[in-house]
Amino acid sequence: MTSEVVIDVQQKDISIALLEDKSLVEYQVEPRSASFAVGNIYIAKVKKLMAGLNASFVDVGYERDAFLHYLDLGNQFNSIEKYLKQVQSDRKKLYPFAKATRMPELKKDGSVANTLQKDQEVLVQIVKEPISTKGPRLTAELSFAGRYLVLIPFNDKVSVSSKIKSGEERARLKQLIQSIKPKNFGVIVRTVAEGKRVAELDTELKILLKRWEDTISKVQKTTTRPQLVYEETSRVVALLRDLFNPSYENIFVNDEQVYNEVKDYVTLIAPEKANIVKLYSGKVPIFDNFNITKQIKSSFGKTVNYKHGAYLIIEHTEAMHVVDVNSGTRTKAEKGQEGNALEVNLGAADELARQLRLRDMGGIIIVDFIDMNLAEDRQMLYERMCQNMSKDRARHNILPLSKFGLMQITRQRVRPAMDVNVEEVCPTCFGSGKIRSSILFTEQLERKIDNLVNKIGVKKFNLYVHPYVAAYINQGVISLKRKWQMRYGLGVHIIASQKMGFLQYEFYDNKKQYIDMCEEIEEQKQKP
Repeated sequence: MTSEVVIDVQQKDISIALLEDKSLVEYQVEPRSASFAVGNIYIAKVKKLMAGLNASFVDVGYERDAFLHYLDLGNQFNSIEKYLKQVQSDRKKLYPFAKATRMPELKKDGSVANTLQKDQEVLVQIVKEPISTKGPRLTAELSFAGRYLVLIPFNDKVSVSSKIKSGEERARLKQLIQSIKPKNFGVIVRTVAEGKRVAELDTELKILLKRWEDTISKVQKTTTRPQLVYEETSRVVALLRDLFNPSYENIFVNDEQVYNEVKDYVTLIAPEKANIVKLYSGKVPIFDNFNITKQIKSSFGKTVNYKHGAYLIIEHTEAMHVVDVNSGTRTKAEKGQEGNALEVNLGAADELARQLRLRDMGGIIIVDFIDMNLAEDRQMLYERMCQNMSKDRARHNILPLSKFGLMQITRQRVRPAMDVNVEEVCPTCFGSGKIRSSILFTEQLERKIDNLVNKIGVKKFNLYVHPYVAAYINQGVISLKRKWQMRYGLGVHIIASQKMGFLQYEFYDNKKQYIDMCEEIEEQKQKP
């Protein structure tokens, strides 16, 4: 199986796609202005205590207060609070962490009312992003995650991932980390650290220690509350940290700055793989070039088609995701009804496992498969679903089919499910139902180009249009594009984009900055 990562950096957002055998299996879109990412650490204030819930609401600057349960304070909460006071008592000299006093562990059966006070300052980390009407979920047990190690302040334990089965290797890693870790820190050794040399682990440990030192230094120097004191690495690097696999063949990036970030990170964790990071400089949009745009359009939405006319209907409610399996137009008499039902259900299991990763669906998922009478067929379907989900990094649990033919799945929910709306408002009429004559579309484009070049003064730009329109503009020996270049200069470039509607267009300058030339919207608003 070949794996590739494609990163599309745009002015407003960054999109990341993971391909396995050219098939899209994971997709993330992150606004460049996004905040409240999982892993961010804030120095914040307790806003309200809820004794009935044994929890508190904390102001981290989000429109809804974040939720912090008593059990999420962590065993070493008292130690961190005391060190926090010592750090803030002297704004000039940082109190050494190695000298920090260890306080008694927090009782598991204690109450939040006896531990926290209103307006108390706490150092908290986001573990779940805001979802629907809920604010972020917090923990006071801080951790700094790297590729091989997770660093935990005020925790002297060294734990090794249970997925490392070799007793000898577990003992080696535990002894190695014990010998290099500083005082007052705990470390979790991740699965990918298996077989790694001490130099690699020591290098990452020093990087994680520097992050903790920078965080505490920022707490010491700032007085604004709430205040972001540690920001998780960029979405691109954070995703690569968890996803990265030595089997990756390529990582393509279309932006030089992000390319350098990714290159530096891969060089750090896997120097021998640094050459797989490649800067994409083609004129065709990067997602179009790798056939990702088409897969996004066909994979999202309420109805998802898969093999031989069968399809899934996926709906999201406040409580859960509901999936219905339909055979559609599929008819194969030679296998009989039971054989057809099994084949449709197995195909649905393959597609659903991909959809769960692709949309990052979490919480409770209920799947209504086509009824099957044979127990061995139901068992085969359950085993197929478990096998498909084994590639999923998110924690999950799958139950066998119930008497009603329903499969219940729970999947770790950390951020809102990816919901790409594939139904668009008509970009030509803006929902009015009336458009200008389409035969005059190229004349309309030329007026825009004339305005851009002669009035605004932009000489070099890219005009993105639908592939059919691009083909029309480029056709012939003396094409329309050539005529425009003769009139307005060689800086006029026409680029086919699968994202565009049939009569939609977008202008970008040579620095990839969007140029708004759609005055039709204003005209629509001005009409009575």
